[in-house]
Amino acid sequence: MLTSLLSSQGYQMVGALEDGNGVIEAIRQHSPEIVCLDYELPGRNGLDILGEINSTFPKIDVLFITASESPDIEARVADAGAAGFLRKPFGQKQVIDELQQVCDTRRRASLAKATESAPAASATAATAPKAARRSSERPTAVIADDNSSVRLLIKGLLAELGINVVGQAANGEEAVRAAQNLKPSVIFLDVNMPIMSGLEALPKIIETSPRTAVVMVTGDTSRAIVQQAAGLGARGYIVKPVRPAYVENFLKQLFNR
Repeated sequence: MLTSLLSSQGYQMVGALEDGNGVIEAIRQHSPEIVCLDYELPGRNGLDILGEINSTFPKIDVLFITASESPDIEARVADAGAAGFLRKPFGQKQVIDELQQVCDTRRRASLAKATESAPAASATAATAPKAARRSSERPTAVIADDNSSVRLLIKGLLAELGINVVGQAANGEEAVRAAQNLKPSVIFLDVNMPIMSGLEALPKIIETSPRTAVVMVTGDTSRAIVQQAAGLGARGYIVKPVRPAYVENFLKQLFNR
C-alpha cells in the first residue's frame, strides 16, 4: 500500500523490506532521503534501528509507524529523532500530509543551512562594518540535544529565522558550559540527555546566564514535565518532531518580532 501510494505522489521508491536486520545495509546501498520505518519488525525493532539511523545517517528523515498502544511510544520515538509519526490504522491522506510536513521541514532547514554556509561576496571597506554590526545584533542561540539529526534540523530552522547558532551541546553538562561561556540569547534544551538531563541542567543554566531564555525541546508534553520545566524557569517548550511554523511563531513571541 505504501509503495503504491507514495509512487503515485511522486516519491521514488528505492527499497522495501520486511525484516529489520536488513534496513541499515539497504540504507547504505540506496542512500534514501526518507525511511518509513515500522516498530514491530522481525529480527530487529524499529526503535533500535531509528537510533542507529540518526547516529550514522543524521541527514536521513525517518517516518515512524506503529500500531503500539503504549502511552509513551510517541514521545520516545520523537526524543529518538523521528521526523514524523503515524499510528496504525491510518488513512492515505494522513500518510501524504505527514510526509509533506517531513519534506517541508527538511527542505527549509537544508535551504537555510546552504545559504548560511555559502561563500559571502567580498565586502567593501564601507560596508564591512555595517555587515559586522548586523551580525552582532542578531539573537544568538545554543542547541543542546543528544541527537545530531535534531541539532542539524533546529540549526537550519534558526538560520532561516535570522538567529545565529553560536554553539551546540550533546548533554546537559556541555549545555551548562556553553551557557556560561557564550551567554546566548536563547538555549534550546532537550529534556532527555545523557550525563545530565535538561531538567537538571536548567537551573544551572539560569544561574550562570540569567539573561538567557531557556526553551525546552521534548517529545513528552505531559503536564508534569511542562509544570516542572516552568517551575525551574523555562520560558516555554518546542515539541518533537520539530515543525517550522511552531518554531517561527514561538520565537517571534519570544523576541517580540
